[in-house]
Amino acid sequence: MTSREKVRRALAHQPGPVPVDFGSTGLTGMHVSCVAALREHYGLPRHPVKVSEPFQMLGEIEDDLARLLGSDCTGANGRGTMFGFPAEDWHEWRAPWGQEVLVPGGFRPREEAGNIYLFPTGDPTVPPSGHMPAGGYFFDAIVRQQPIDEDKLDPADNCEEFTLLAPEDLAHWRREFARLQGETRAVVSGIGGTGFGDIALVPAAFLKHPRGIRDVTEWYVSLIERRDYVHAIFTKQCEVALQNLATFAAIAGDTVDVLFLCGTDFGTQTSQFCSPATFDELYAPYYRQVNDWVHRHTKWKTFKHSCGAVRPLIDRFIACGFDILNPVQCSATDMDPGRLKADFGDRLVFWGGGVDTQHTLPFGTPAAVRTQVTERLRAFSPHGGFVFNTIHNVQARTPVENIVAMVDAIRDFNGTPASSP
Repeated sequence: MTSREKVRRALAHQPGPVPVDFGSTGLTGMHVSCVAALREHYGLPRHPVKVSEPFQMLGEIEDDLARLLGSDCTGANGRGTMFGFPAEDWHEWRAPWGQEVLVPGGFRPREEAGNIYLFPTGDPTVPPSGHMPAGGYFFDAIVRQQPIDEDKLDPADNCEEFTLLAPEDLAHWRREFARLQGETRAVVSGIGGTGFGDIALVPAAFLKHPRGIRDVTEWYVSLIERRDYVHAIFTKQCEVALQNLATFAAIAGDTVDVLFLCGTDFGTQTSQFCSPATFDELYAPYYRQVNDWVHRHTKWKTFKHSCGAVRPLIDRFIACGFDILNPVQCSATDMDPGRLKADFGDRLVFWGGGVDTQHTLPFGTPAAVRTQVTERLRAFSPHGGFVFNTIHNVQARTPVENIVAMVDAIRDFNGTPASSP
């Protein structure tokens, strides 16, 4: 059975070996320092690891490491980055923690007293849009909210980033899918612009001079006080997204198995960012349109990311047409693995939830990691509908022996022999 077949069985809620994903998306990966540590642990050739996603400083998991980790998925990634410069023209950069990494050409940071700043589109003549604090391991978006004049607010200002795929993007996607012809792993992809109200994108770290509502707090205020304004944004965004999906589908065809649609977080550790009624009125109409288009025109399964305590919204995610939920934050309130599986496991694929990356994986013992991984596999795996991943990305300073314990526990559960470097 190929990796792609394993994943497709899981997506169809059919029993079989539990498939694994490490690195197919910017939400299922590993910090670049962890990738380097794993390469050294497994005796793989040593070289600077590519920073595949500079905002979170995620590392590229190359095919040799992916094979040793047992990863059954690979990503078909877009041309751009969170900072608006393309992932190309790689050069070496020494990170503050001493690691030599490869970064894109637009990654031209400025350092001040140990703080690292990045610029939208790599242009240092405009204010920075990303900040890695001294002693940090990833970037935070810098809010560059302009003064708000309620009488002059224009939804078009928040739609600047919603554009049709450019010729250079189309050329990139043709190259990407040509590269993936004959791929035996499941392919996960996404075009961007399909996640309505994704708070990570509101500050627009990729725009030189963002306009409209770009402050995180103001955006959440807008969900209540400026709801017509938000509807106007979502309407335009949805219109562009549907056109881009049609263009993208004509290029991707059956190469794609899973489409990452939405990274909008709806949960906190203990509750939700909005009520079910607000979700129904403000988000659901647009989610239904993009999910319906995908399911009418392709065989792809759609992937919804939301951290936190989202149990009260899961039935609504399903009703909107999402096939997959990630990262399945089991440590949040009312997110018990057994109950989630019993209540939703026949209608939704859980992609993640395999181990807690806030506590167990970074701070537990290898034995504790193995125990939790095995418990989660037993809870989520019956009758398919589960793809193993951690709860969000593996963070910097996670002990390599704990990551290896996780990988070994998955392999033992599946009865898979260890791979050789």
